[in-house]
Amino acid sequence: MKIVITDWGTMDADGMDLSVFREFGEVICCGSTPPGEAASRIGDAGAVIVNKTPITREVMDACPALRYIGLLATGYNNIDIDAADARGITVCNAGAYSTSAVVQHTFALLLALAGNLTAYHDAVRDGAWERSPSFSWFPYPVHELWGKTMCVLGYGSIGRGVARAAETFGMRVLVCTRSKPADCPYPLISQEEAFREADVLSIHCPLTEQTARLVRRETLAMMKPGAFLINTARGGIVDEQALADALNEGRLAGAGTDVLTQEPMSPETPLKTAKNCLITPHIAWSALETRERLVGIAADNLRAFLAGHPRNCVNHPKGADI
Repeated sequence: MKIVITDWGTMDADGMDLSVFREFGEVICCGSTPPGEAASRIGDAGAVIVNKTPITREVMDACPALRYIGLLATGYNNIDIDAADARGITVCNAGAYSTSAVVQHTFALLLALAGNLTAYHDAVRDGAWERSPSFSWFPYPVHELWGKTMCVLGYGSIGRGVARAAETFGMRVLVCTRSKPADCPYPLISQEEAFREADVLSIHCPLTEQTARLVRRETLAMMKPGAFLINTARGGIVDEQALADALNEGRLAGAGTDVLTQEPMSPETPLKTAKNCLITPHIAWSALETRERLVGIAADNLRAFLAGHPRNCVNHPKGADI
């Protein structure tokens, strides 16, 4: 089988090995693929491995040999699922591969905010501690997490992990989720209660029509002035101008986000210069171990498809075959 990887550059910053895919046939690896070139890159391949490359109805029409789309991601909004169904193309994703890494990054952002680490790091590099008359120099506020209320918005694998981690820090955990989980050991609350109760509001829900701009001027106004907002989910869940205004006006203590509405970041985003706002460039998922796990899942998915027992399917193709 001929296999095309369209955007390996989204995975490989340190020489990641893709040889696992060569056991299945000829592999053509592209660092990136502009949307208009996807069809020509895929050509007569029977399988394509993608991260964010759009695979549209038109691409599928131009690639009649295509029978399998494997995602190096959990989300599949870049794939026209209806078109894949109609053409007998199986689409498989990689679920829950990044849970531990995203939980870790969520708390990296939170701990940096609670400890004012950026301000202290910059001040120490500028010589402030050297000039201090005391052994301990702490002009910037530092806060304990113990006893604070963590409201987890979304209770999938990452939300569950964040809730467990928050509990180990001695935090009171509350959960807001659309569907009531059967095994949640924490109190379930409404969205309004989450905004009002949170000392830390941590977002772990998908971006949907219902969650788009969920964090906006009106909901931010419900939050405590000393609260922190953490977003490692999707940028579109947050109204960035409203959040920047809340930070700059002191109506929120701080925010940490790994995601923005536009990625790569637009120079015009108001969060770039907002007070007490930490921004990382969508790296919560990117630990080496996490990416190695993701490649392994993608390879296992393709192996299972070729064996006639596809797994992690996100569609139900008509008359799918190998």
